[in-house]
Amino acid sequence: MPSDLCCPIVELRQYTVYPERRDDLITLFDRELVESQEVLGMRLIGQFRNLDAPGRFVWIRGFADMATRHEALTAFYTGPVWKEHAAAANVTMIDIDDVHLLHPAGAGSGFPFPGVGGDVASARPPAGATLTPSSLVSVVVYPVVGDLRAFGRFFAAEVEPALGVTPLARLETDTSPNTFPSLPVRAGVNVFAWAARFDDAPAHAVHLAEWERQTALRAELDRRLSAPPVTLRLAPTARSLLR
Repeated sequence: MPSDLCCPIVELRQYTVYPERRDDLITLFDRELVESQEVLGMRLIGQFRNLDAPGRFVWIRGFADMATRHEALTAFYTGPVWKEHAAAANVTMIDIDDVHLLHPAGAGSGFPFPGVGGDVASARPPAGATLTPSSLVSVVVYPVVGDLRAFGRFFAAEVEPALGVTPLARLETDTSPNTFPSLPVRAGVNVFAWAARFDDAPAHAVHLAEWERQTALRAELDRRLSAPPVTLRLAPTARSLLR
């Protein structure tokens, strides 16, 4: 997958898991389910613990296009690796249907940073790595009323300059038909999402405090939403590429 195509199609996957089994799933995932997906044409952008929900495992997966997605998912979920490890993974999970299918909101707004756009083999910690980084990845999801492109222009012109951080990616709902229905994606909702990296949780807390002071701007943003935004505070796993 060329660096300038990471990634035209993105899945933001939020799994509800048994809290006491989340680390079991992460250990299995990092050991068995990273390279085995990437070799089939997928890009594992990141996998995370949700710091505010011990029963949530979040991961982000990318594809070159919808045709590649269909082919890669078919190959993986009918292939030997998933057949070997499906039972061990599934026993940790309660629900896997909270998935947003997304694409970059504009030119250059995907994940164009080292590792995710470049040499994955040298950027990702090797198999067996257990040290988790202190960094925090924040993903904010806005359920948008009206035109997503208009919201994207508003975000770029008004919101982003006031954030105090430059997003790594800006994404919006992709309305392509889901051609792999055994893995559902959310339908009937249009979202705009952005992701950013912070050195640690205190740095993210400073960002949030500064954003809270933007009273008028937050009110104008909320006027364009159908529900409150969702902020995910995500701790990268030991082998997450995005960290």
